[in-house]
Amino acid sequence: MVNQLLRALFIVIIVRPLVLLAMGLNIRRRELLPAQGPAVIVANHNSHLDTLVILSLFPLRLLPKVRPVAAADYFLRNPLLAWFALNIIGIIPVKRVTRGGNPLASSFEALQRGEILIIFPEGSRGNPEELTQFKKGIAIISKKFPDVPISPLFLHGLGKALPRGEAVFVPFFCDAFVGSPRHWSGETESFIKALEQQMSDLAAEGRFPVWK
Repeated sequence: MVNQLLRALFIVIIVRPLVLLAMGLNIRRRELLPAQGPAVIVANHNSHLDTLVILSLFPLRLLPKVRPVAAADYFLRNPLLAWFALNIIGIIPVKRVTRGGNPLASSFEALQRGEILIIFPEGSRGNPEELTQFKKGIAIISKKFPDVPISPLFLHGLGKALPRGEAVFVPFFCDAFVGSPRHWSGETESFIKALEQQMSDLAAEGRFPVWK
């Protein structure tokens, strides 16, 4: 309960003012975000701000159920960062390389508990506003849970507000586009291609100028 309270305070006192005032986030079709779990949100990944922005979109009552999936080797190297990531951000750590076992087992368990996962199917943070090929993990999850909705979310501008490799935040207007949820289609390649196309369509919706 203490960690849940600290998480809510962090979102309300720090994250939401940052998102609303410093970044002026404009969200399209907020009503398409999951209202309950189990569910999965897939988003493009350009900045460490991505996760915080997505968390800020949910009502406080749902925060305990919203769980970002992140690489364990990055967040767990420093004890203080590990505590913050696990208890305040609420990440589900995933090992990039495992010897035996299923690296997605914790994600499966979270969905079985009725939680809402945040997944960045591109993997590592890419160049700002450049979509890259999705990895197969999201297809494995959807195949395992075919009734769980997969909601695409395209984020624009966060790669400029806090680019990869930078530690200084730059106030910059940002946008979020929520797409219609989809379900497992029965075949891995077609499922991933359809999800990638849906993300590309969301990116094109804003008609943003080419990133320079």
